[in-house]
Amino acid sequence: MNYTLPSSLILDSLLRDWLLEDIGRGDRTTDGIFPVKSPQGKAFWIIKEEGVIAGLPIAEKVFKLLDSEITWQNLALEGEKQAQNTKIVEFKGKMSALLTGERVALNIVMHLSGIATMTRKYVEAIKNYPAKLVDTRKTTPGLRILEKYASSVGGAINHRMGLDDAIMIKDNHIQGAGSISNAITLIRKTMPYPLTIEVETSNLQEVKEAIAHQADIIMLDNMTVTAMTEAVKLIRQQNPLIKIEASGNVTLANIAEIASTGVDYISTSATITRSPWLDISMKFESSHK
Repeated sequence: MNYTLPSSLILDSLLRDWLLEDIGRGDRTTDGIFPVKSPQGKAFWIIKEEGVIAGLPIAEKVFKLLDSEITWQNLALEGEKQAQNTKIVEFKGKMSALLTGERVALNIVMHLSGIATMTRKYVEAIKNYPAKLVDTRKTTPGLRILEKYASSVGGAINHRMGLDDAIMIKDNHIQGAGSISNAITLIRKTMPYPLTIEVETSNLQEVKEAIAHQADIIMLDNMTVTAMTEAVKLIRQQNPLIKIEASGNVTLANIAEIASTGVDYISTSATITRSPWLDISMKFESSHK
């Protein structure tokens, strides 16, 4: 699988904020049980349903922010699909750190594993076609870097991370500029090298205009399969270097049919916005001594 863990410079800052949000002025329960010195404990995580695992290295960081001497052993690899009731990780450390970090760490991995699991279903649905699955910017504010990480663990390709990554001329940009032609002409005056230009189109006339003004990527948005097939044929004939992306109302039921049109990429927000969390529980091996 092709994915990279977010930089520690970004990740550690996020994790500290999330721990502070949960701990507040102190973990009243844990601090009350271990007011002076915490004994050592050994815990494990088990998944309660089949799913693709994502976020274990991030969970390890959560606990190590609370106890730098925690020892961690992954029993499952990132991106692996695991069966129900599989033990996916074991770790040892201060009981206080394990209990205080439990919810933040589990929330992260349950959410990210849910995204990876849903993404894998979409990827597998088009495995017999050249088209690649792409995610979108429809993410939870503050969680984009992790949600897109989970998407890549599931097998998708990350679309732009933010507005500064690439130029995408959407319908409202076109309306504001007056036309695709005007939008591309204006943008080319200020765009830095080596950004690319993607144009959203909804019909063949807009596709022709995007081709004429040398868009690097043409998005076929909310088109029927018949219209997409015709658009792909037109683009390939006019300029085979242009990449083609399909988007809009993509579901597990229709993604294979969309892939059959010959597009290069299929983008959808559903893998992130409609993914349920994967159910995971933390248990202790035995009572502390």
